[in-house]
Amino acid sequence: MEVTSFYPVLMVDDVPASARFYREVLGFETAFETNWYVSLRFAGGELAVLDRSHETIPDGFREPVRGLLLNVEVEDAAAEHARMVGELGLSERLPLRDEAFGQRHFIVEAPGGVLLDVIEPIEPSPEFAAAYAAD
Repeated sequence: MEVTSFYPVLMVDDVPASARFYREVLGFETAFETNWYVSLRFAGGELAVLDRSHETIPDGFREPVRGLLLNVEVEDAAAEHARMVGELGLSERLPLRDEAFGQRHFIVEAPGGVLLDVIEPIEPSPEFAAAYAAD
């Protein structure tokens, strides 16, 4: 198989609110929009939000999102933390911290029960450096 595109589609209760969040907080632009589905893009990828009650979702799979963590890589996690938590008042679920495995990050809650892990890559400890694949 040759994959030509790959992106998450979040099944949510409130499509307009979720789409607005990703546009306003993360800077996504709308590529396609209906009242039940919105495709969002930015230079590095794509994300879509879909009304979880839509008929295209098979029965038994329309439950709210649970256990989903989206990684968002940034250049300055501390600055984004100040903006997202301090200025925008997003619900912080993990405070800003440095991890030995090579991340400075924090986690906030997005609409629909989705977690955003905002990550700045940092130098890993020697114990974790060996686990990274060579470029």
